[in-house]
Amino acid sequence: MKKRKTLSYLLTPDAMFEKFDDITPEFLLSHGIKALLIDIDNTLAPYEQPLPDERIKNYFASLSSVGIKAALVSNNNSERVELFNRDLGLIAFADSKKPTKKTLLLAMEKMGSTVENTAAIGDQLLTDALGAHNIGIPAYIVPPIKDKRNLFFRFKRLLEKPYIKKYKKLHENNQEDK
Repeated sequence: MKKRKTLSYLLTPDAMFEKFDDITPEFLLSHGIKALLIDIDNTLAPYEQPLPDERIKNYFASLSSVGIKAALVSNNNSERVELFNRDLGLIAFADSKKPTKKTLLLAMEKMGSTVENTAAIGDQLLTDALGAHNIGIPAYIVPPIKDKRNLFFRFKRLLEKPYIKKYKKLHENNQEDK
């Protein structure tokens, strides 16, 4: 049965983690995930970190070692994404306009993945979770590494609060989800 795309469904994460590398290859494989669409900024690294550090490189190596594919899908500009991806060599998309579907579906096509075996990792419900759920894949959310504090981002985070609260309430007694 197909899930109804209510606002609550679209914005509520499927799972929340403290940091991106808590989403282990073992967790992913146990949930049938063989491909990931991953945000860069505030998910893997803060905006001002131009290159992936060893922790990020090790994470992608651990995914690759068990056959999990990954694509970077960012709303940031191509200069940022290309520089960050230079040493990683992943499929990567800049200016992806998340939460729209087009780039997310293109990334899945390039990886050869399907909605049944793909998930998304990000830090924002209004772009990452909404985009994932728009195409019917799980959304794994981490808190932002270093949140922007301008009015726009404060407003977005305020809009996200009820959905994070809902997630926590649904999962407070069900920790075996992770």
